[in-house]
Amino acid sequence: MESLYKLIRGCIARDSKSQRTFYEYYYGFALRIVFRYIFKYDKATDVVNDGFVKIFNSLEKFKLRNNDADTEKILMGWMKRILINTAIDELRKQQNMPVIVELPGYIWEGTDKGQNADQKLLYKELICETKRLPPSYRNVFNLFVIDGFTHNEIAKMLGISEGTSKSALAKAKAQLKRFIEHRFAEKTYAV
Repeated sequence: MESLYKLIRGCIARDSKSQRTFYEYYYGFALRIVFRYIFKYDKATDVVNDGFVKIFNSLEKFKLRNNDADTEKILMGWMKRILINTAIDELRKQQNMPVIVELPGYIWEGTDKGQNADQKLLYKELICETKRLPPSYRNVFNLFVIDGFTHNEIAKMLGISEGTSKSALAKAKAQLKRFIEHRFAEKTYAV
């Protein structure tokens, strides 16, 4: 990929080649984030596309850094927030239980290059188990544990109280613990 600085400048200038390169490079990253909230694959891809439109429309507000490594870390955090907010907006519009499907295997490739195979597998399993949680618990769990938002930020994003956020997180952790214990018990008996 060409210099990230040049690529972003091209996107700001509405250069279609730069936008396509940017989109293709960050598509998997974006889909993995959105899929934690939207489980129907075709709807998740729509939300990703909506997110990229928002990203391209506000990219000129993004402050570029002196080097590509710093810029990319900050850019990915900035994009992550936009994608999460886009997914939450979609959930508010839909107000229904998502259809749970598997994310295609190729999307998991290239996840956090610093992770070993076991860490990638555990992350994928965690995401799959969170799909089983009720939406209110799942959203709080994702926002707090996986995406690192505070209860105050979550409360504002979801329109709930901080106490409700904390309660939902505790209930999500308890249910996940039961799911994991049950799965472990099944594997133990199968051996």
